[in-house]
Amino acid sequence: MAHIVIVGAGIGGVPAAFELRKKLGKEHRVTLLGSSSYFEFTPSNPWVAVGWRKTDQVRVEMREPLESKGIQWIPEKIVAIDAPGNNVTTTAGHRLDYDYLVIATGPKLSFEEVPGLGPHGGYTHSICTHEHAEKAWAAYQEFLKNPGPIVIGAAPGASCFGPAYEFAMILDADLRKRKMRDQVPMTYVTSEPYIGHMGLGGVGDSKGLMESELRQRHIKWVTNARVTQVKPGEVCLSEMDEEGSPKKEHVLPFKFSMILPAFKGVDPVAAVPNLCNPRGFVLIDEHQRSKAYRNIFSAGVCVAIPPVEATPVATGAPKTGYMIESMVSAICENIVADIKGQPADARATWNAICLADFGDTGAAFVALPQLPPRNVTWAKAGKWVHLAKIAFEKYFLRKVKTGSLTPVYETYVLKALGIVSLREKKS
Repeated sequence: MAHIVIVGAGIGGVPAAFELRKKLGKEHRVTLLGSSSYFEFTPSNPWVAVGWRKTDQVRVEMREPLESKGIQWIPEKIVAIDAPGNNVTTTAGHRLDYDYLVIATGPKLSFEEVPGLGPHGGYTHSICTHEHAEKAWAAYQEFLKNPGPIVIGAAPGASCFGPAYEFAMILDADLRKRKMRDQVPMTYVTSEPYIGHMGLGGVGDSKGLMESELRQRHIKWVTNARVTQVKPGEVCLSEMDEEGSPKKEHVLPFKFSMILPAFKGVDPVAAVPNLCNPRGFVLIDEHQRSKAYRNIFSAGVCVAIPPVEATPVATGAPKTGYMIESMVSAICENIVADIKGQPADARATWNAICLADFGDTGAAFVALPQLPPRNVTWAKAGKWVHLAKIAFEKYFLRKVKTGSLTPVYETYVLKALGIVSLREKKS
């Protein structure tokens, strides 16, 4: 009998638990650990931060869906991983032995790398978690009583640019609905070398597309921006030249600001000897397997992926939902094969697919594979993206609630477009 422990109950961990339970016989155990009792649908956070969603609309209490499928559910964080001893310890002091460990924790949010950044002791907001989005919504309601400049963006080393673009344009849409847009100068600041880079080196004509979207909304921007400090009501940044040397200093006033931080690996994972790179991200092979521990696999934002290209200000490579589910699919196949004594040779496609909502329209980006040169590069904008993301949110949450979410939910859309299959076998 094998015991598989999955750490992290997000977009990677939850489908991994359901898929492994589906693929394995009842003699094997599957346990999922999460940091809270809920699954949070993170892509809805920009809507939560402007009051278009309440958190209870975009989260799911996980005990019933998991236990109905025979999955042990422990809503506790891990505090230690003993990789040589094959066990993890939780905040409540529980020790769980495992035969296989799947790490899908997501990232540590490194607000401390920029003084004054972040919602806990800093002066900016975040939409990385439901808690942060709720704090942003509370602050936004106060802002509406006395509006002024807004600064939105991404800090040096950030790797998740889509939500920053989304939030800037959703704020624009919300303010226009309120007939207040004319009172709010907006600036987008980013470590990207150009608008639409998104940590991917651009996708098709994403530069022209995204610049056009910002211009139409009267949103100014600063690229190659190294945010150095945030003071009350001021974002201080250095605009760098192509060589990475300071070109111009900016002090941008704000009454409301949301800046995404750089990511690191979570502390208990980063502390495991030989498991991670210096930033705490899990080092894996082409089969999502740890290079140091053969019974540890990892998926999602917590895995180590090199930047697509060198940039004057550090930018990371994003891990989109589709890429994460392809990682999860490969992990599940490989664990099942390993248990059966068969070659664990499934590989994730690592394709980048993003639906970015702009409040009343949106843009879709497809990069197959993520790293150029690519077989497919595709970028389209239109109201259909906004509607598609709303439909996707409802579909995903329904699948979680019914315990039927597997890492192939998005494949049907892509197959309908004739774009890609979810996974590939090593030949």
